[in-house]
Amino acid sequence: MLWLKAFHIMAVIAWMAGLFYLPRLYVYHSGAKKGSEMSETFKIMEERLLRFIMNPAMMIVWLTGLTLVMWQGVHKELWFLVKFALVVAMTVFHVKLSIWRKEFAADANTRDDGFYRRVNEIPTALMAIIVLMVVL
Repeated sequence: MLWLKAFHIMAVIAWMAGLFYLPRLYVYHSGAKKGSEMSETFKIMEERLLRFIMNPAMMIVWLTGLTLVMWQGVHKELWFLVKFALVVAMTVFHVKLSIWRKEFAADANTRDDGFYRRVNEIPTALMAIIVLMVVL
């Protein structure tokens, strides 16, 4: 079980890093001229971050997390139910980031850097509450 916890924590760290970094890329990308070399570079960075880091990390988080829940039998405890709801919210945020990436890839983004600066706070708030649910 300790190995499973270790892999879960490593995957959470990788996923969170992406959830923090991708909106930051969007902040800068939204200011780049469409079709410019900088815009094209951001498109590559965003796609690779999602495909090679964030998506696999999220899947590992879900797989290891659900396995731990089954082994530990905590699925009915209040702290877990709150944590589970927040991880679902984080997954929805991940999906929104993926949708926005597709908009950037098609040069169809209509949001400014301020929007992405604000949404960049969402994973921080979710993560803080999740950690408190697990530790306390």
